[in-house]
Amino acid sequence: MSSPRQSPEEFDQAFESIEQQLSLFWRRSRAISHTLSRSLHPEIEPGAYGLLVILRREGPLRITELASLIGIGKPSVSRQVALLEQLGLVSKEDDPDDRRAQRVTLSPAGASEVDELRSRRLEFFRDALGNWDLTDLSQLSDYFSRLNDALGAAGRRRPEPGAQPSETAEGPGISPTP
Repeated sequence: MSSPRQSPEEFDQAFESIEQQLSLFWRRSRAISHTLSRSLHPEIEPGAYGLLVILRREGPLRITELASLIGIGKPSVSRQVALLEQLGLVSKEDDPDDRRAQRVTLSPAGASEVDELRSRRLEFFRDALGNWDLTDLSQLSDYFSRLNDALGAAGRRRPEPGAQPSETAEGPGISPTP
């Protein structure tokens, strides 16, 4: 892992710094997502916005597919979908491939809300990072992509405590959303 110029202690210090920065980033991004999500409706959790974005991008999906894509459990997704359905942002329809199953569909109101929230998020990032050079923004995006790939791969290699041998973790709740 270390090269002749770097000691294992230097790598450990770098990893500790990365962990601290990721924790701070996670807390700040969660607070921002929470504020923006609550601007849609006071009861909407930040993860629900991710569900709406996935439905906007992918089209109708089963709850199990949504849970897999967002990286959280089916019961949590079911609760969020139920709230989104009450708010008129999604609807459920019979799955044409399996009449026993249902697909969640983004409603026109839901699509409008996703577009509005996406605009607010972009405005926030333009304000926060607008003075960065495009090269720096591209590099940051590339680094995040590499980081997410590495964390996802590491999570799949490491079983969760109490999981069956075939079950693996996907990482610390990081979703493939906006």
